[in-house]
Amino acid sequence: MAKTKTAYFCQHCGYESAKWLGRCSSCGTWNSLVEETVTKETTTVAHPSFKTANAVPQRIDEINFETEPRILLGSAEIDRLLGGGMVRGSLVLIGGEPGIGKSTLSLQLALHRTQLKTLYVSGEESVQQIKLRAERLGGRGDNCYILSETLLENILTQAQSLQPDLMVVDSIQTLYTSRIESSAGSISQIRECTALLLQYAKETSVPIFIIGHITKDGNIAGPKVLEHIVDVVFQFEGDGNHAYRLLRSIKNRFGATSEIGIFEMRDSGLREVSNPSEILITQHDEALSGIAVAAILDGARPFLIETQSLVSTAAYGTPQRSTTGFDVRRMNMLLAVLEKRAGFKLAVKDVFLNMAGGLKVVDPAVDLAVVAAILSSNFDVAVSSRYAFAAEVGLSGEIRPIARVEQRIAEAEKLGFTKIFVSKFHKGLTPAKKIEVVQVGKIEALTQQIFKSF
Repeated sequence: MAKTKTAYFCQHCGYESAKWLGRCSSCGTWNSLVEETVTKETTTVAHPSFKTANAVPQRIDEINFETEPRILLGSAEIDRLLGGGMVRGSLVLIGGEPGIGKSTLSLQLALHRTQLKTLYVSGEESVQQIKLRAERLGGRGDNCYILSETLLENILTQAQSLQPDLMVVDSIQTLYTSRIESSAGSISQIRECTALLLQYAKETSVPIFIIGHITKDGNIAGPKVLEHIVDVVFQFEGDGNHAYRLLRSIKNRFGATSEIGIFEMRDSGLREVSNPSEILITQHDEALSGIAVAAILDGARPFLIETQSLVSTAAYGTPQRSTTGFDVRRMNMLLAVLEKRAGFKLAVKDVFLNMAGGLKVVDPAVDLAVVAAILSSNFDVAVSSRYAFAAEVGLSGEIRPIARVEQRIAEAEKLGFTKIFVSKFHKGLTPAKKIEVVQVGKIEALTQQIFKSF
């Protein structure tokens, strides 16, 4: 006979406590413990097995290994983020805010890759609702099977019968297993369901996409161990007021992390943006002050982004400092360098900074573009829209070198820029054919090159 009791689980790390605590004893998070009903079984329930042969220990030099080709999903952006396609038996978690496009992205993958037999499992929509959305997204869907179910045991039974090449689960918070008495979406259910899906993926070599919701803090809902269980974690980001979405790789056991893919939301679904610079650089009818273009890297991908600045006389006693998509402390440091090292009086002026396209930029190579945009707005003199900047600014006012500068130069050259400013401490740069590479060592040298009369 099973004995039912309640326990308190931390929503952040999954720590279990017999009584309520204001602060989690494991991770230190406040007000994160939630009461759940749990069942202590008198007999141990074994995990189901999805293969006939039991695993036995093997010496590593006796293991037969052949490189298996990765599964191409038909989306150049996602295949690149995965490191060249999906590895068989991998478990991929996609998290994001409600309405950002997670279900749309996963259904597009199932519909447009007709060579793969795909099982699309939804715990949030009926098969008729999914069919209605599929008609809007287009795609043949000849090999796409839809299952509306929330009980994990039934899902795994259907998967074993169908034997799909790819499986999509939308979402993990709606699933539950009869092995645990707590409700769907609880810490215990999320952890147990993910563990069973991982076991199924590893034993059958079927790759699985899992859709996950996020909390109000922007973290993937459920215990942190959920992100440790899966092989790949993608974060779907974007602003509901803009059409562009970013798919960011946070964890990847089979490829590089810190990569991003960019998509545009349309009525017919998500469109891949192969050239991010097309959305991050605005075409102006006339020259405007306070704008400079930075050549940055996000992961291994170079692209150009427009940096916008506004410098004006402070209308109130204390000057305002505000940034969007850039660290305000970093901007304050650059303003102090301009004040101390270059002699520009900006302490009594309001300074506002914005990164175009809604991106959050952490690459230090954007420093030189920020400085150029601030000086441009301060002098009210436009910087040529054909100029690009790629360098870090040090506390002594020197222009410091950055990593993989030649990739940035090549990207600027490809987009038709005529001049790019980099650090003079880069040695042995390959001469570019269609773009002039200007190497500067101090902020004063940059000022003389761009604002010669100041």
